[in-house]
Amino acid sequence: MTWKLIKYAAAAALSIGAAVPAHAGSVTLPGETIGAATGAPAPPGLYYANTVHWGCRNTSPQQTCVGVDIPVVVWSTPWTIFGARLQPSFAPIVPVDVNIHHTAHLSGLFNSYAGVQLAWDLGHGWGFSYLLGGYTTSDQSIAYSSPSLNQRFALSYTADGWDLTANAIWGIQAHRVTDYPQVSPCPISPVSPHNGCNPNFLNVDLTATKRFGKWELGPVGFYSTDLSAPVPGYQKQSQFALGALWATISTGQLCKRTLQATCTRRITAAANFADRCASSFHLGILPLVHPRQPYLLHNEYAIDAPR
Repeated sequence: MTWKLIKYAAAAALSIGAAVPAHAGSVTLPGETIGAATGAPAPPGLYYANTVHWGCRNTSPQQTCVGVDIPVVVWSTPWTIFGARLQPSFAPIVPVDVNIHHTAHLSGLFNSYAGVQLAWDLGHGWGFSYLLGGYTTSDQSIAYSSPSLNQRFALSYTADGWDLTANAIWGIQAHRVTDYPQVSPCPISPVSPHNGCNPNFLNVDLTATKRFGKWELGPVGFYSTDLSAPVPGYQKQSQFALGALWATISTGQLCKRTLQATCTRRITAAANFADRCASSFHLGILPLVHPRQPYLLHNEYAIDAPR
């Protein structure tokens, strides 16, 4: 059977950089959606995806590693609005484990996420999507102290086994400054001695992969930047990284299992970013309600359908 890769966003991950005791950055992990054709609509159905992500970065003199488990429920509804497939997604519980080598160890729950996506099939392999979602507030030490609005604009080309995707993620914080520093402390000053700083942000995730049978590989990259400075003296962060994605895919009768690894290296950066090489391990996906055809979820971003 020939399979066509049709991927879409179900975002509920955190920023590895956010777990470092530095200034704030993107709530959504820069590079979170690389390897996913986030502009393409999914076949109708209700799906459960469970993903484990593990990544480390060099935060000299220490190394910081973050593990996160992301259970996501995605409903690709039978309804369309202005010709676009309506696709809500939910990630209410996101466990996180943070280890700063020989310094600290933290664990808890990250900000919960929910979103609604409209995805258009433009024909000839092209797709475009708009997602409106948000992260809740949380009092956990590894979470952000402000709720935030999350908007995503994605364009994908998925014909002939290609995944050529650009996904822009725009985050707007509800509160620039809070009374709790948590994962995003302000620069220490008489004005904000123990406050949390939450800047607005922009991420752009880029994918250019090709599928060869059960293998998928190609270059990936991402850009992220702070769009605002919550307090005087706050140094905005920005970074651009390039890397590669490698994935192997195996299918069963009811689920699809994927091992996907990505490695990115910083090309340019400002302020507090460090080089990183992160690996993602995407586990099994189960359709809770079968579509009319045996569509199978590839990972939390992907659905495969027989062509």
